[in-house]
Amino acid sequence: MRPPAGRNGLAVAAMVLGVISLMTSIVFVGGLLGLIGLILAIVGVKTTKRTGTGRGNAITGLVTSAIAIVVSVLLAVFMVWYANNTQECYQPESIQQYKQCVHQQLTGH
Repeated sequence: MRPPAGRNGLAVAAMVLGVISLMTSIVFVGGLLGLIGLILAIVGVKTTKRTGTGRGNAITGLVTSAIAIVVSVLLAVFMVWYANNTQECYQPESIQQYKQCVHQQLTGH
């Protein structure tokens, strides 16, 4: 016999936040949304053990939220590294001069 169909609202919210956070992770907003989605996904997975519904949504939210957090952190680390290595190039007279300065700073030539 099949259990009655129902919805796990936390799992659905986790999935939606996970997907949105993944799409916005390149602008750092995704990291915060991913953290909220991750928490909701964990609670949603625990709820699926009791209700039997929404496991796929909760797992999707868990995975997408975790990926969004990782992407946001890696992007933040890259931006700090880039800013640190190119700080001498911040007042160029032209875009060409900026590009040349960045190239010199990053390659050492």
